[in-house]
Amino acid sequence: MTEADGEILTLDEVAAYLKAGKKTVYRLVQQGQLPGFKLGGTWRFRRTELDRWIAAQIADKAQDRT
Repeated sequence: MTEADGEILTLDEVAAYLKAGKKTVYRLVQQGQLPGFKLGGTWRFRRTELDRWIAAQIADKAQDRT
């Protein structure tokens, strides 16, 4: 595993990465729609899991169009 593979992001960093609001990211992770975990009471996210989630969202949208 490379350093980028294991990169852990904060909620603020994920919001910037996804170009979404912090409240949106928080709501999605609270609802279990976005992969994340709590560390010491704050949400953390693994970049590789976010990238897989993004790819799955794109695939679902493409499948809905066919």
